[in-house]
Amino acid sequence: MATDGAAALRLRPVRIVLACLCTLVAAWGVLALWFQLAAGPAVFLGALLGGSGTAAAWMLLRRSQDHAWYKAVSVFAAAVVLLMLWWQSIMPSHDRVWADDVARLLESRIEGDRVMLRNVRNFNWRSETDYTPRWETRSYDLRQLKSADLILSYWMGPHIAHTLVSFGFHDGRRLVFSLEIRKEGHESFSAVGGFFRRFEQVIIAADERDIVKTRINARGEDVYLYPVKITRPQLRSLFLAYLAQAEQLRHAPSFYNTMTSNCTTIVFDLARQIAPGLPLDYRLLLSGHFAEYAYEQGALASSLPYPRLQALGHINARAQAADGAGSAAFSHAIRAGIPGAGAQEPQ
Repeated sequence: MATDGAAALRLRPVRIVLACLCTLVAAWGVLALWFQLAAGPAVFLGALLGGSGTAAAWMLLRRSQDHAWYKAVSVFAAAVVLLMLWWQSIMPSHDRVWADDVARLLESRIEGDRVMLRNVRNFNWRSETDYTPRWETRSYDLRQLKSADLILSYWMGPHIAHTLVSFGFHDGRRLVFSLEIRKEGHESFSAVGGFFRRFEQVIIAADERDIVKTRINARGEDVYLYPVKITRPQLRSLFLAYLAQAEQLRHAPSFYNTMTSNCTTIVFDLARQIAPGLPLDYRLLLSGHFAEYAYEQGALASSLPYPRLQALGHINARAQAADGAGSAAFSHAIRAGIPGAGAQEPQ
């Protein structure tokens, strides 16, 4: 009996760890079911999974020296195996009824220095729900690439922002790339759902009057623009990297992930192809601070103190004043007063 008691005491920490693991896996599974299934099946299967996980954890934490907890853990383990088989069967797709603003995939054809882009978005947004869809085919000369700007649009407090990159050309045109969730017509964004294969991802190429204006004038988000310090070869490489990523997604759909595959991580991943030494940083998750990270890495065009640069980069008032302007005039207006904006000349 003393030997059995000593053995039980030694196993106690192991059983506590297993109980915690059962609880975490059960919680993850319940959320996965909730975001993937209709409400009825999600509640029923979630209750079964959560109940078996809770039972396993409770049996593991009992002070009894018997081995009844083996049965409870075995039942839960079998449920988890079935859960993972189902989870692996969930595949991304291009074949859904998409929302209008993500309905089309960017296509590109590159011939030397000439780039032909199909499905560039240039909607006329009167409000978030009132708009005129317009998808365009555009041609660009890579030799005319002039500048790049980092744009952060704050939609959920000061720590979370949507990250975009805008490329400028000598003829005054601008093209913005943005990795976004590809939501269906009936869906709305959920940061938690983004952990559970709820959405596919898509790269949107758009006119600034579309993708920047709508975030300010239609959605009421706070938007900041920061000119980027970048050489001519790096500028070209970054532009082509976006096109390559868009082509990859066009041929092989992929899920959006709130943590590992989002609008900020793609900027970091593509930048790392150009500058492999860029360090990992918590601000890749807290995307609202990504511009500060870029500033510390020497990637922004101005040497002003960051708080001053941030204040000058807030473009909402200028965007609202230029609401009715054409594309070139709108792009020029939102950059007024920002050090280096529109004046970068890559080396």
